[in-house]
Amino acid sequence: MKIPLHKNNSGIAVIVALVAVTVLTILAGAFAYSMKVETHLAANANNDEKLLWMGRAGVQIACSKVTEGNNLPYDSLNMRWAGGPGVGPITNADPLPDPYPVGEGTVSVKIIDMERFINVNTAPPQLLQQVLTVMNVDASKISEVSDSILDWVDSDDATRPAGAESDYYQGQNPPYYAKNAPLDDISELLRIKGITKKMYDGTGQGDESDSAFHHHQMGLGHDFDHEPDYKFFLINVFKPFGSGKININTADANVLQLIPGVDQDAAEAIMKFRAGPDGQDGTEDDMPFSSPGQLAAAGVNPQAIGQIGNFVSTKSTTFEVHVTAHIADQTREFVAVIWRNGPQPQVVEFYWK
Repeated sequence: MKIPLHKNNSGIAVIVALVAVTVLTILAGAFAYSMKVETHLAANANNDEKLLWMGRAGVQIACSKVTEGNNLPYDSLNMRWAGGPGVGPITNADPLPDPYPVGEGTVSVKIIDMERFINVNTAPPQLLQQVLTVMNVDASKISEVSDSILDWVDSDDATRPAGAESDYYQGQNPPYYAKNAPLDDISELLRIKGITKKMYDGTGQGDESDSAFHHHQMGLGHDFDHEPDYKFFLINVFKPFGSGKININTADANVLQLIPGVDQDAAEAIMKFRAGPDGQDGTEDDMPFSSPGQLAAAGVNPQAIGQIGNFVSTKSTTFEVHVTAHIADQTREFVAVIWRNGPQPQVVEFYWK
């Protein structure tokens, strides 16, 4: 007699159901996450366009600020574009907010006067050599660096006595060509013969080996295997934009003493005079120069003012604008260069980082 076996399938069914529920839950979660990512990406794509227009709005805010001094014979650090309290009827009695609300987000605007630096693209040999001498570049390197900068920015292939053109750069690893055009970015200096990273921004190490053969014994000049300690760096004084004149109302002490005819004492006298009674640049009592001829009032040698006047101005025309646009959880940095040579500034460059 056969006894029938009754299989209990209920346990298996429960397991199958649990697995199915688990799989469906995972799929649902993955789908929900995917939808969230897609929504976030769509929102970011939408915000990208908004950030671009916010960046442009920030540049227009900067344009408005730099026009505030159009009717004055000078630009100075106490003006609102420079973060100062403003001059004359234009003051911070009713200050503009920063960051500025724009649309659904905000923008912060920073304006830098390019005439407080030296335009490396237009600097004459005398000024280039003055920069290198004051910053403490080894005398044996001054002509090499100066001539190489001039060869890099000029439009021909003629090589100056200590300079370099494409035949030199083609021998580098990797090889490249001399630009023979103005620098677009100050970091291009690092591609020019004779300029080291340490000379550029102070971060390079140079060749500091302890070779006994190269050890410096006489105390004359610098060690063969050690770059000198520079008083400042090329990135502190050079920019690739500007009128070619240095604004004596905004330049710092390093740049002022690079002007032929201005030594360290004269640079300090200029800064002390323009800062006014409180001795601080960018405050209400500033006394900016209206013309280079007024340098005599600051104690600068009158006989040197004629020479100094060839290199300086009291008015700025070129400004670099940095705009930080923020919306939701996104931030984007924009940079623009604006040129003011009339009632309405012109935007000559605009890009984002």
